[in-house]
Amino acid sequence: MQMNISIRHGHVSDPTQATIQEKAGKLTRLYDRISAIEVTIDLEHRDLPAVDLKVSAKKREFVAVAQAENLLAAVDVVVDKMEQQLRKHKEKVQDRHRGAGHRE
Repeated sequence: MQMNISIRHGHVSDPTQATIQEKAGKLTRLYDRISAIEVTIDLEHRDLPAVDLKVSAKKREFVAVAQAENLLAAVDVVVDKMEQQLRKHKEKVQDRHRGAGHRE
């Protein structure tokens, strides 16, 4: 799996980048078909940083965006949003295979 973190309008320290990588990397435990994760941090407004999270999975792209008071809070929010999207998609795929048509 490929992970890319890009920062606009500023700089983020290496320990903070490692923390972001760790939090985004946990998404692979939830959905194993993830091929790439791209995190874009926009620090144009220092008091309200924006984080975009784009996850590429098999034949699908998932996107989540969040803003918060500080960077790590925004990362937490965006990762939670992405977890919800991935769970919903995974349940949808599993329900498709568990339909009543297969049992009858």
